[in-house]
Amino acid sequence: MTGASILVYAERVGGNLGEIEKLLAGPLSAFSGVHVLPFFHPYDGHDAGFDPIDHTIVDPRLGDWSDFKRISQTHELTADLIVNHASYLSPEFLDWQEKGDESEFAGMFLTFDVVFPNGGNEDGITSFYRPRPGLPFTAYEVKGRRRLVWTTFMPSQVDIDIKHPAGQAYLVRILEALKSGGVKVVRLDAVGYAVKTPGTDSFMTPETLEFVSEITELIHSYDMRVLVEVHAHYTQQLDIAPLVDLIYDFQTAPLLLHSFFTGTVDRLADWFKIRPNNCLNVLDTHDGYGVIDGGPINGRPGLITQDEMAYIFKRASENTGGHSGIASVVPQWFTLPHQINATLPNILADDVAYVASRAVQFFLPGEPQVYYVGLFNGMDDQHLFERTGQGRDVNRHNYTTEEIASALEQSVTQAIIALAGIRRSSVFEGEFSWAVTSPTTIRLVWQRGSDSASLEIDTTAGAAGFVIEITENGETYRADTIAELAQLHRAKVTA
Repeated sequence: MTGASILVYAERVGGNLGEIEKLLAGPLSAFSGVHVLPFFHPYDGHDAGFDPIDHTIVDPRLGDWSDFKRISQTHELTADLIVNHASYLSPEFLDWQEKGDESEFAGMFLTFDVVFPNGGNEDGITSFYRPRPGLPFTAYEVKGRRRLVWTTFMPSQVDIDIKHPAGQAYLVRILEALKSGGVKVVRLDAVGYAVKTPGTDSFMTPETLEFVSEITELIHSYDMRVLVEVHAHYTQQLDIAPLVDLIYDFQTAPLLLHSFFTGTVDRLADWFKIRPNNCLNVLDTHDGYGVIDGGPINGRPGLITQDEMAYIFKRASENTGGHSGIASVVPQWFTLPHQINATLPNILADDVAYVASRAVQFFLPGEPQVYYVGLFNGMDDQHLFERTGQGRDVNRHNYTTEEIASALEQSVTQAIIALAGIRRSSVFEGEFSWAVTSPTTIRLVWQRGSDSASLEIDTTAGAAGFVIEITENGETYRADTIAELAQLHRAKVTA
């Protein structure tokens, strides 16, 4: 895809798909694609739509497939295939609970005895990598018999046996629905957990990579691209990149914080040396602001150290008045949170550093994607967090149409939209290079014939800066302030 995309919840950006369609046709027309986070029935379950009762229909409160078909005529549409689990309220699970082995969905859901046919011991059971506290299975009643059903994330999210024909048929039904709705990119959500292999931690194992290859081939048969979402050690991102069309670059995000918090660019440069080109370039996401992706995992050194991760969390807590420290959760298997639960503008607490970070995101090879809260320069929604008790909700504000209109008048938001417009230039189809120009600065350059685009950021503590220069068709444009970038956006709007 040429250009950038936005990441949204349909219900949190104006309330429905119709409002998103209006934004994409109007003030956000500089963006070429949109990823609508789970819009399936229901979008407001126990895990914000990632526990669908029916993964093949659009929640009617948001719209229907015809809305997506229209959007897909002008924008590349991305949607989730939640491969690891479904809702315990899904028709398939309820039917299996009622009929047991006589159900047509018998075998679709993963049980303890399938993973451990000869019984499991303490070491085998506790070795599984899990993002939540407790054991990874839940007791459910199935036709009068208690069964231990695998529940990697929440008791209400029952895992699918992706090796069983019933589980495979379920995934095919979803793919056919996505294809018919105009989806062009399928994001494999939680795929790193989908294959359970006793004797391993069952996360991103060779068996997982084999499954990713198989399901990628299936999705390609529907003429759709594959995006894999894996929060893991950076070397595991390098392993999976050749297997799919797109992977998330979750590493640049924490490295940018390290750069702006320390006034250095060396760790960022280390990543740029090995970074794949088929990345979805992200900073903040609906899951928070990842940090663990850049750090050491399971004894393997990271791009930053454990102490450097701790410093990032410390600075984020200071910049958010201590709130990110309250909202960010420390998993059972780690000594630090794996993400900062706060908005990126709050984490950086510096508009220039924030826009400079966005500029890096847009100038790197790959496909930039901006989360809606970050696009609107959003602040922490502490009231929503207090109401729900869910740390990630500080970064999931429900924007009314009035709030969106107000956000679109902000210079920071206009500067980000201007970056989206710049990224649509054909110069980004040319040759990319980069260089460290001083201990505090790094420069990214694109060249295509006589046209060029360059970005230099300065991470000096308290004096962050950026310079953008675009030469196209013999004309040169330069911006080194947010106001100048925003003016470019305003000029295009009034032209």
